[in-house]
Amino acid sequence: MNSELSEITHSFAHAHDLHPTDVQALIVILDGPAADPVAAEGERRPPVTPRMLGEHLGLTSGAVTACLNRLEKAGHIRRVREASDRRVVHLYYEPKARELARAFFAPLARVTESVRGEFTEEELQTVVRFLAAMNGRLTAVRRQGR
Repeated sequence: MNSELSEITHSFAHAHDLHPTDVQALIVILDGPAADPVAAEGERRPPVTPRMLGEHLGLTSGAVTACLNRLEKAGHIRRVREASDRRVVHLYYEPKARELARAFFAPLARVTESVRGEFTEEELQTVVRFLAAMNGRLTAVRRQGR
């Protein structure tokens, strides 16, 4: 599954003259900070900053800048300085780019819903617990440098 998702990501990147890391950055910008709890209904997550993006993707500040330059030049994102503190930059997904991504990944969403419908809620909860446990342990291994 990881391999197939990676191939889909690479296809999107190739089709839009992006690096696969650029696509990962777009996902982070679209979804907001991964560490934040899910916002209450109708509430928005805080915008992603370049620093948050770098920490999430494990990139240096120079690599983040290069990535953001490519994404901005391609029309996928915009950088906006915070009014109260001009040193803070927020990253936003451009609406046209969002529609482009939705169109490209729509078949993936349909397949996901179709497969999901083949399982009971109890089975899905078990799968979610398994994947969350695997993700947590793999993250710990990565952070230990192994």
